[in-house]
Amino acid sequence: MNNIRNFCIIAHIDHGKSTLSDRLLEFTGTIEKRKMKEQLLDTMDLERERGITIKMQPVRMVYRSRISNSDSEFILNLIDTPGHVDFGYEVSRSLAAVEGAVLLVDATKGVQAQTLANLYQAIENNLEIIPVVNKIDLPNANIEKTKNEIIHILGCQEEEILEVSGKTGLGVEKLLERIVEKIPSPKGKKEKPLRALVFDSKYDTYKGVLAYVRIIDGEIGAEEKITMMATKMKSDVIEVGYFKPDLQKTKKLQMGEIGYIATGLKSVEYCRVGDTITISKIKNQISKTEDNIQPLSGYKEVRPMVYASFYPIEGDDYNFMRDALEKLKLNDAAFTFEPESNSALGRGFRCGFLGLLHLEIIQSRLEREFEISPTITTPSVVYEVKMKTGNSIQIYSPSELPDPSVIEEISEPFVKLDIISPSQYLGAIMEVMNNTRAQYLDTEYIDTERMIIKFNCPLTDVITNLHDDLKSASSGYASMNYEISSYRPYDLVKLDILVAEEKVDAFSRIIPRENAFSEGKRVVEKLKNSIPRQNFQIALQAAIGGKIIARETINAFRKDVTAKLYGGDVTRKRKLLEKQKKGKKKMKNVGRVAIPSETFLAVLKK
Repeated sequence: MNNIRNFCIIAHIDHGKSTLSDRLLEFTGTIEKRKMKEQLLDTMDLERERGITIKMQPVRMVYRSRISNSDSEFILNLIDTPGHVDFGYEVSRSLAAVEGAVLLVDATKGVQAQTLANLYQAIENNLEIIPVVNKIDLPNANIEKTKNEIIHILGCQEEEILEVSGKTGLGVEKLLERIVEKIPSPKGKKEKPLRALVFDSKYDTYKGVLAYVRIIDGEIGAEEKITMMATKMKSDVIEVGYFKPDLQKTKKLQMGEIGYIATGLKSVEYCRVGDTITISKIKNQISKTEDNIQPLSGYKEVRPMVYASFYPIEGDDYNFMRDALEKLKLNDAAFTFEPESNSALGRGFRCGFLGLLHLEIIQSRLEREFEISPTITTPSVVYEVKMKTGNSIQIYSPSELPDPSVIEEISEPFVKLDIISPSQYLGAIMEVMNNTRAQYLDTEYIDTERMIIKFNCPLTDVITNLHDDLKSASSGYASMNYEISSYRPYDLVKLDILVAEEKVDAFSRIIPRENAFSEGKRVVEKLKNSIPRQNFQIALQAAIGGKIIARETINAFRKDVTAKLYGGDVTRKRKLLEKQKKGKKKMKNVGRVAIPSETFLAVLKK
């Protein structure tokens, strides 16, 4: 297996990974010219429209090297990875399945936050790294400056950095030669029992779960019996094959190869990412070696970072929405949901996401693929609550928070936040960060013009509007990356919102005590502008426990009951107004306030 090279492309979002992948496919003749289209490996419409990679995509290419023997053909297995911080787990999986990584840096933007985060992961996995400057054909490309930044972060020599253009194909052949030359061939033993690392999985209607695997030891063919070592699930292999980039059936997959195993399983839950697949033991043929098969050191199970609830606008759509979410979950191991009910919104689902972009993508897919526009509650993170009894619980939504009298302290997740920006925007970025509860740690200069600013910051402050605020403050040049560091206690309170003296759970949130007044005022003002007026007066109140801290009033529609009077004593007028007043009071007790779904979205946006 000396002719196999497994590698992936890592970069910040929008640095040209998918475009470079297109050129590699074209150059190696994997795809015919007539079938070629832009961002070929981005299969979802959403990926094409937004210009981002959401799902990683493996592909197998055959390349005849011109430098070495003309007879030597190399099998290149490429994994195209996402660049957005929310999908960092996708990158970590693909890095575990390869021996090398192409580090791609945009010549017009230089090193950015996600470039560094992915590079550190690649170094931890002991991968061979090939540094590449992309988009050299653009008029505003600053190649020298970009090379100096790469040398600063990687400590390599200038001659090791390749220059390519993913758009025109310039330098692509040099890159292919460097991949063949520098990336080591897979190490493993063909004669050992099968061990295959699952780095992704996808549901297929006809073949069940397709496990995207890297064969570490041994080999596998169709109709063999396999076992998932973590979930202990057993199944028969329907077929095996590789990606070209469509599924290409083959007789068997051998040590070092990347391909798929059609397991026939009905849920991705049984074939988890990071699991090890091995051959099932056959009765009367259990050898000692099979007994001692060690599972591969996979990675931690993906845990959602942000929780929000989805409610169908019509109560009758509940079952349809559950089916839609189940179909989305089939292909997305990181997305979780469970049923919940709410007095204001009825029955719905509490969903877990990796971040706000992940939430947006699930929402967009619900709208496009199933024509469901859900009502979404305020996104929140997972809090740890220490009780006075000594035990701790985790809460996923504000409605689960116990009574304050039994709480010792509430802890929230903090993240390590890195912001990379041109140094001229330092003042504006610091101003944005002063509006959060971030703690400044350090500033490191990549060169004279660019810097990395490091903070410790609560996750809630990062997921709300920080990305947009940083982009505004830095004219779009700043980029950020974060990773969970620890839980820390903080003085947090639950803010409740009452509409017509009824608590609406969907508007409840857990916030720092010092922000309670301003946040309560903001929410009731937003509600005043977005809830339609009724025939009776509506009180909007923000409360902490039993204490009201902010109030707004939506005035009632007023019918002029005295219009028919054309004279006479003033007591007649007063009598009609008193009668109207009694009617309104009665209506206020009987009438319910209908809150439209747009109102929930309006409150989310700051």
